[in-house]
Amino acid sequence: MEEGARAEGAETRLRKVRELAPDAAIDSRPGWRENLEATSHVEEAALADLEWADGFVFGTPTRFGLPSAQLKQFLDQTGGLWAQGKLQDKPVSMFCGAGNPHGGQEATLLTLATVFYHWGSVIVPTGYTDPSLKPAGGNPYGVSFTASKDGLPAEAAEAGRYLGRRIARFAEALAAARERIQGRG
Repeated sequence: MEEGARAEGAETRLRKVRELAPDAAIDSRPGWRENLEATSHVEEAALADLEWADGFVFGTPTRFGLPSAQLKQFLDQTGGLWAQGKLQDKPVSMFCGAGNPHGGQEATLLTLATVFYHWGSVIVPTGYTDPSLKPAGGNPYGVSFTASKDGLPAEAAEAGRYLGRRIARFAEALAAARERIQGRG
């Protein structure tokens, strides 16, 4: 996503949410600890990042058809920004992954969208707007993929780059018109 957004000239901030799970849980799943170590250089998300951004793409592993508790906890802190209207009229999209093809990916994306409806954001789905989406699984709600021991499937990476380009274009257009959209101009 970040590669695609930057290809459109967008300034980006790649962030991760704070890990909440205890070490015993992290160490019980192969790859979890390795992922934490591999992403240790990535800054943790802050509410200021949401205020700064003209658009968002949120990603999460699927947990029983729901977003991860870590992402949900971060989103639960956005009430102040929401109340001030600082999240409205900003484009947002989503991506997720699960351990199997029918592991709740669509349910996870639809559940995340509920938050963005409350924010008054402009949800930018993938739909069927680009040929890269069908080989990646054809999910119209956002990019999703099935986890693999070989890493992110190339098709999902290409769909992600497309989504990054798409959200960057919407962010640029809406940022330019935000005052008028919000009735202040």
